[in-house]
Amino acid sequence: MTDKKIHFKIITPEKIVFEGDVDSITARGVNGSFGVLPEHIPFMSTLDIDTAKATIDGKEEYFSIIGGAFQFKNNEAIILTEAAECGNDIDTTRAQLAKERAEAKLSSAETQRDIKLANAALARAMARLKAAARR
Repeated sequence: MTDKKIHFKIITPEKIVFEGDVDSITARGVNGSFGVLPEHIPFMSTLDIDTAKATIDGKEEYFSIIGGAFQFKNNEAIILTEAAECGNDIDTTRAQLAKERAEAKLSSAETQRDIKLANAALARAMARLKAAARR
């Protein structure tokens, strides 16, 4: 096992959600899941609405990620996203209510636009619940 670490930041327009040194990162891009370890080759990916996992000294930390971009270069990783939350900070009751509202909107949607908006709201709620469940 190497002592090398990845400096990792998750940034939204409002704040830095996470910043620290991690052993590995796993996330889901629009073309599928990926993982990075120290010394990985540089790359970028567009992110899907889902979770990201950072392993820190053997402990897993989960974050809800609402799309965005991932960049890795020189053992530094950055996620730029519209919204993100640490799984430990998510109010599961609120996230469950958001999921139920999105499902209700989806079942009553009449236009393609309504369906698209409801699906996006449902994906956000599911990402938040998934991150919170893994705390």
